[in-house]
Amino acid sequence: MARVDPALAAARGAVRAELARLAADGGLVPGGLVLVACSGGADSLALAAVTAVEGRRVGRSVRSRGHAVRVGAVVVDHGLQPGSDDVAVRAAEQCRALGLDPVVVRRVHVAAGPGAGGTEAAARDARYGALAETAAELDAVAVLLGHTLDDQAESVLLGLARGSGARSLAGMPRRRGRYRRPFLDLRRTQTEAVCAALGIDFWTDPTNLLPDVRPCPSPSGAGKATDRDDGAPARTRVRHAVVPVLEDVLGPGVVAALGRTADQLRDDADLLDRLAADLLAQATVPAEPAEPCVPAGPTGPGGTASPAGRSGGRAPDAGGLVLDAVVLAGAPAALRRRALRSAAAAVGCAPGATGARHVDALDALVVSWRGQGAAHLPGGARAVRACGRLFLRPSPDRTHTPPPDAAPQPPTRPTEE
Repeated sequence: MARVDPALAAARGAVRAELARLAADGGLVPGGLVLVACSGGADSLALAAVTAVEGRRVGRSVRSRGHAVRVGAVVVDHGLQPGSDDVAVRAAEQCRALGLDPVVVRRVHVAAGPGAGGTEAAARDARYGALAETAAELDAVAVLLGHTLDDQAESVLLGLARGSGARSLAGMPRRRGRYRRPFLDLRRTQTEAVCAALGIDFWTDPTNLLPDVRPCPSPSGAGKATDRDDGAPARTRVRHAVVPVLEDVLGPGVVAALGRTADQLRDDADLLDRLAADLLAQATVPAEPAEPCVPAGPTGPGGTASPAGRSGGRAPDAGGLVLDAVVLAGAPAALRRRALRSAAAAVGCAPGATGARHVDALDALVVSWRGQGAAHLPGGARAVRACGRLFLRPSPDRTHTPPPDAAPQPPTRPTEE
């Protein structure tokens, strides 16, 4: 019996388990369509190749013959680099050669507005928009994404650097809505090994490489980049400069440990998000026309005015999100701050750009109200307090749409991630 490459066996097992879960949940019937998001890189091509095989034998076991499902692909061309259309065409050809059908190429327009998280965030929004649109048009049951354990570890480190809290440290979910990530337990080296075992040539995105990385003479400086990599994205710096140092100092298991941390924190974060969503729903009040506020004397504990919870001034014009400061002030800090972060996302603040200082400023309007001015939020949004309420206003030129992987935005949770 021929020996199966260990990386290929691991990849097939991961996809087989995900498809079996979909079938067990009743969402994947014979002939149903599963799409693979393919960029032409090692991760997504390995996923496409393995899913093409495993799609023919969903649910097969010693007691069941299983059934076949259709496997297709979506290739998104962001148009950000010269020759990106050629890369997309090549990726589509490779998917078709692997037996995927249908294979759809979508060109998207990426326009990053100020405060929206930059080009990377804008490209991500456009990509997920194209995936969602294609999945809806083709009535696909699921969209499989090729993110690996390395991607998860990098997400955790970036979240830690931003100081964005447990939700950010929870990284990417294994599944939410139609989006699934079967490879979150596989290393990037394993997906490259799958491509090598199957004879697949993959494309390497130049933005994933540092312009100039020179190994340092000392072991502790392995992977250190020179100062000529200033234009590299933060994730690329983490991948090539930070992770190698962590593995050198803390051991080769650090990436897996970061992945386990994300799994544990995601369970905690999901529970806290549900509780925070309830709090935000309770605190949300209908927007009202501008009206004068009746000064009510000194503020009470938590910055709330007495007797009616009003503070002097004039209510801002209606629109955006209006929250009852008294309800928020009475909640535990962990839930209140989480609710405020979600409120910022609801008015267009990019989750990745909303840091601790923004949440601190919002929280101060609730529990440390001393007549201070507006809190300025990412993307040009602002929050002001008047009449015992917190008024959050989006930027007048708001263009950012939170992506499917954004933190939940109460009072309702997103259906997809």
